Amino acid sequence: MRKIILLFIAATAMLSCTSKQEDNEFSKQALNEKLVGLDEKAISFNEILKRHEGSTIVIDVWASWCPDCIKGFPSLTELQKQFPDVDYVFLSADKTQQTWKESIEKYNLQGDHYFITDGMKGNFGKSITLDWIPRYIVVDKTGKIALFKAIEADAHELITVLKKLK
Repeated sequence: MRKIILLFIAATAMLSCTSKQEDNEFSKQALNEKLVGLDEKAISFNEILKRHEGSTIVIDVWASWCPDCIKGFPSLTELQKQFPDVDYVFLSADKTQQTWKESIEKYNLQGDHYFITDGMKGNFGKSITLDWIPRYIVVDKTGKIALFKAIEADAHELITVLKKLK
């Protein structure tokens, strides 16, 4: 019986490792998900990435109801000063588009802005394994993910990756 339990645990661990998304590119599901721009038009995540093709991109997934997101905005502003040649794309998981737009202005968020229509736990969130916000993703100039997950704008790994991509 003990051997069966150990075999089950080992098989479960192996399956969980193999089902994990490759962290150097977005899934087709993520790329095809539709978000909404400030102009209120739907746009696929893939189209958003294409708008920034050839640039290093920091993607910030946030919401105005998230206290950690708000606390992180000063660090994000400093990051933007330290890396001014990087494109900053904000993806909001706010509950309403009105709150999202008001928060962009309130917190003076500089970058390209989009609204996740089904929130943090919807299809887009699942497609990027979104389990916490803020969430920072770095995409290199070739379109590959250089950093799949950081939860602080001043995180060591985030800054290290951006320095390497300069």
